[in-house]
Amino acid sequence: MPPTQDHPTEPVVAYPSCVFPVTLKFEEVVYKVKVNSKQKGWTCCNSVQSEKTILNGISGMVCPGEILAMLGPSGSGKTTLLTALGGRLRGKLSGKITYNGQPFSSSMRRRTGFVLQDDVLYPHLTVSETLMYTALLRLPSSLTKDEKVQQAQRVMAELGLGGVANTMIGGPLFRGVSGGEKKRVSIGQEMLLNPSLLLVDEPTSGLDSTTAQRIMSTLRRLAVEGGLTVVTTIHQPSSRLYHMFHKVVLISEGCPMYYGPASSALDYLSSIGYSSPIVANPADVLLDLANGISPNNSNVEKEQNEQKMVKEELILAYDRNIASRLKSELCSVDPNTFNYLREIPNNVKREQWSTSWWEQFRVLLSRGLKERRYEAFNKLRIFQVLSVATVGGLLWWQTPPSHIQDRTSLLFFFSVFWGFYPLYNAVYTFPQERAMLIKEQSSGMYRLSSYFLARTVGDLPMELALPTAFVLIIYWMGGLKSDPATFILSLLVILYSVLVAQSLGLAVGAALMDIKQGTTMASVITLVFLAAGGYYVQQIPSFIAWFKYFSYSFYCFKLLLGIHYRADEFYECSPGIMCPVMEFPAIKAVGLAHIWADVCVMALMLIGYRLVAFLALHRLRLR
Repeated sequence: MPPTQDHPTEPVVAYPSCVFPVTLKFEEVVYKVKVNSKQKGWTCCNSVQSEKTILNGISGMVCPGEILAMLGPSGSGKTTLLTALGGRLRGKLSGKITYNGQPFSSSMRRRTGFVLQDDVLYPHLTVSETLMYTALLRLPSSLTKDEKVQQAQRVMAELGLGGVANTMIGGPLFRGVSGGEKKRVSIGQEMLLNPSLLLVDEPTSGLDSTTAQRIMSTLRRLAVEGGLTVVTTIHQPSSRLYHMFHKVVLISEGCPMYYGPASSALDYLSSIGYSSPIVANPADVLLDLANGISPNNSNVEKEQNEQKMVKEELILAYDRNIASRLKSELCSVDPNTFNYLREIPNNVKREQWSTSWWEQFRVLLSRGLKERRYEAFNKLRIFQVLSVATVGGLLWWQTPPSHIQDRTSLLFFFSVFWGFYPLYNAVYTFPQERAMLIKEQSSGMYRLSSYFLARTVGDLPMELALPTAFVLIIYWMGGLKSDPATFILSLLVILYSVLVAQSLGLAVGAALMDIKQGTTMASVITLVFLAAGGYYVQQIPSFIAWFKYFSYSFYCFKLLLGIHYRADEFYECSPGIMCPVMEFPAIKAVGLAHIWADVCVMALMLIGYRLVAFLALHRLRLR
């Protein structure tokens, strides 16, 4: 017998083999959003803010061992309601949502699994690695690493994923596991915690009927045998899937039309005059009615006002026949029934995170390096950098010291190439991981600071290895100073510039969170910094001359000049004529003084840009 609110199963205080029963109640849930509508006046068009009701007084209850399915047309509010039940909806939400009579809390978040409609998974990780890293991050520190790995293996076996354990998830560019297996991996990530409440958004979307049935059979087994409380949205279930549901909520345009046992839906519709003349899939009948199409006259070309009339009749019938009975049923459930559960959340409420900051950083760094090993050490990217270095070395082949114009242009090329190449690469970093970051932050998987540092540190090996190889090739081919100290200092300055450029790219990407907009902004920054770098325009008008001080490529170029030239040096400006280095236009425009001040300015840029990136990600998390 599955646990219910009347016969609760006494929880065993042991982790992770126990599931604490949770009864979910939602009463008169209303959600409104502000929308901008253009109102045309006699002179211009004005934007007026109005409210749109997404959910309008939806109530229901689901107990341990039950599956509640939300049915309705696209845009009816199913996913919005599911998000609200998961404590993830922000905005003007009213009504009452309780979990064993208590409001949503951080401890309840730990017991809630939320499976998104789209499977947000790292493509280059295997199924085993995906579940293992999730276990290391989400399971409490009271468990050892081996116990966490065993938990991941147990869930993998329970979901029938053992045969694809070492197969990569896959992505758009390469084949991996099937769609049904991806969905089971997503469910498995949430099952690692032995959740009490499992919320699943469109688990059968895009799957064939056989795979969809396997997914729903898994969810039903988890509910009935495991005592979970399962809520799912589903768009067009087959008859076989429909009969797996215990309860159904039918929603149309945010309004409830039916709530009750799935097996009683057709009887209820017959009682209010909407009987189906033929044996039909109950889900099809419900969805037709939600669209305003009566089963007695299934003409989909009916007039819009007739469809509206059908919807209104169903909503009124709900208010007459279901709403009052449901309200009494919800009130009859005594919250004191769940007192035995209240002490358990308090034990873990003191700790907001499952693992320490250092453990999160270590696991995220390991996961990031393993996931991006194919992307970072991409053969095409390596070929791109090495070929540019080789061609550049041939162009500046063994430039003599007297050719100061060519030497300064080579140093400027250093500052430009490694000022902007890392910038464009870094712009992609956070927009590409936006969905994953939102998913994992919503689950409270790790601190944002541990993710941010692990993500940026994980990029350093490739970000610093390529410029090092670049400098090793072009520096000696170009015939620059052979003094080892000069070479090492030049390399350090370029690596320093790479870190600053990467910081700016991270800030732009995190602030815009859109790859197209980010690359456009990076292009504008590149052109402005290039022009203000002190090489192309040397007599910059005074009213805009200050702009060069915001260009890190300007500081990089200046530091490289300071390493290779001294203020009291001379160069052969004409045959037999020596001129002061400081009189050379490119050097004179930049100057060789205040080198350490320039180092400090670049340090401020490095820290400042990364701080902006972190704050932008923090704002994204709070949306």
